[in-house]
Amino acid sequence: MDIRSFLLISFKLLCFFYEFAYASDSINSSESISDDGRTLVSKDGTFELGFFSPGSSKNRYFGIWYKNIPDKTVVWVANRINPINDSTGVLMINSTGSPVVVSQNKTVVWSANSTREAKRSVVLQLLNSGNLVLRDGQNYDDDLGSYLWQSFDYPCDTLLPEMKLGWDQKTGLDRRISSWKSPDDPAPGDFTWGVELKDYPEMVIWKGSKKFYRSGPWNGIGFSGAPELRPNTVFNFKFVVSEEELYYMFWLADKSVLSRIVLNQTINLRQRFTWRESTKSWSVFAAVPRDYCDNYALCGTYGYCMISESPICQCFKGFKPKSPEYTDWSQGCVRNKPLNYSKQDGFINFEGLKLPDTTYTWVNNSMDLKECREKCLQNSSCMAFTNSDIRGTGSGCAMWIGDLIDIKRFASGGQGLYIRMSASEIGAKAEPGTKIVVAIVVATVVVIAGLLVVGYYMYKSRTKSIEKTESNREANQENEDGKEDLELPLFDGYMAPEYASDGLFSVKSDVFSFGILLLEIVSGKKNRGFYHPDHDLNLIGLAWKLWKEGNPLELIDSIFGDSCDLSEAIRCIHISLLCVQQHPEDRPTMAVVVLMLNSETPLPEPKQPGFLTDRKLLDPDSSSSKPELSYTNEVTISLLEAR
Repeated sequence: MDIRSFLLISFKLLCFFYEFAYASDSINSSESISDDGRTLVSKDGTFELGFFSPGSSKNRYFGIWYKNIPDKTVVWVANRINPINDSTGVLMINSTGSPVVVSQNKTVVWSANSTREAKRSVVLQLLNSGNLVLRDGQNYDDDLGSYLWQSFDYPCDTLLPEMKLGWDQKTGLDRRISSWKSPDDPAPGDFTWGVELKDYPEMVIWKGSKKFYRSGPWNGIGFSGAPELRPNTVFNFKFVVSEEELYYMFWLADKSVLSRIVLNQTINLRQRFTWRESTKSWSVFAAVPRDYCDNYALCGTYGYCMISESPICQCFKGFKPKSPEYTDWSQGCVRNKPLNYSKQDGFINFEGLKLPDTTYTWVNNSMDLKECREKCLQNSSCMAFTNSDIRGTGSGCAMWIGDLIDIKRFASGGQGLYIRMSASEIGAKAEPGTKIVVAIVVATVVVIAGLLVVGYYMYKSRTKSIEKTESNREANQENEDGKEDLELPLFDGYMAPEYASDGLFSVKSDVFSFGILLLEIVSGKKNRGFYHPDHDLNLIGLAWKLWKEGNPLELIDSIFGDSCDLSEAIRCIHISLLCVQQHPEDRPTMAVVVLMLNSETPLPEPKQPGFLTDRKLLDPDSSSSKPELSYTNEVTISLLEAR
């Protein structure tokens, strides 16, 4: 080996050992980093910290960037407001335990004021997440509670995974993203992004003092203005709302992926990038504003923007453009008919929306939608309401006070909003639950009318057949066990226990009567006078016994034959047992019974029914060929007489 080769190898080894020796992830209070090429590198090698010059600028800044990406991608800058114009910069930890960047003559250009005083020596460390943290030297772990200061609390133009965007409500700290002025100047621009602190919080991008873009409020699943945002193979996210914190955060589903969100003032976009190793370049994963409709308040008050419409600005039904020429949509829309500002007003539900600006909102997470509607009607300034959380069947109440602005409509996705309208404008349009209520009311009326008709028919039939029944008693006794005409068992529609014993009557008493009627129809047997050779139970008792034994099919009248849908018959028995439960509070309402009969939703298990009785002989020595029977607590009601 010649001398030149030996020297070259020796030089490379020296460089390697130099880099290894200085590739630390932390410094203590006795160490410093000068602008001479020395850096800190996170343990996994993802991030690097040191001095750099951005773009074509000659100024020097102290910051953090991705280490192994060819084009330096800076994610955080310390002295972004006070650049150093030479290479005299030094990062050090001062006598009070705070990190500082100083230039020539020891002028401080940046300092990290710790929120907690260090009791021992401190360590400044660059974590694998890209977070630069100050911690007690004797408490060297990854416990967030041990941090005296962290760069994640003071973001620049970039949101990294696991970085919180939002508020620490205990300290009042607002973690807000602000763009660079230009690619050569990392000083804060006028393009900012943060979480608005209000009753119904949302994320907002500002351009100077004006709102530029809103995410729409968080609805428990995502942001109403971003229906396409959902967990994916690249990242997951959450939005935390509590008394102590209010923030948005995302984290990577695959730790090998590099992803970041950047606020770019040059093109007025918030962009999410992912690194493509195959092309050695950053790829745009998503960006906002997505389209022209994302521009704030484009269509004015009570107008909505839909990119597929022409023009893209439209008025909700019941409103008209304020500008008669249909040219100045910034003026928004006005009502066709004025509000009464009373309970005479109503609401129309409009679906698929990015909900309006939430600056003036009121939220109660314990109220349901019906209570929310009533609350809104009581406030003459309330113009709209919806569920604050749409998970499951929806919960909570969000009300808008004053005019509605910045609404976007989607072809799919989005959220529903009930907008206040004049009663004369609503007409027959449905309000929350109206269709269901109408259906239940109509069905219940039909059922009750049917019971009246059946009762009247039974009364007439019974009156006409009394003479025939008396004259053919013995013949009828031979056919008593289910062999009569199907309508003859329907006698004495029965009283509920609470009415029979205490004279207490309610709508649940009618439900009890309907339950027995349903049992009689399915079984073809009368509850009153029912006799079974094997036991002393009435019809209710038999139904309960067979149900508990898992043999409800034995109750079904054989006259139905093959024409009977067994599953429907069993469901009718199930519903009838729910109707005849002992306590009124355990029975469903008639409206719920109608829903049960017209759906296939699972039913609750019935409890022991009322009038579950054994029959006893009145007179053991009776000369009658068949004993007469009595029923404990069983009474009949007067039959209905039509007027």
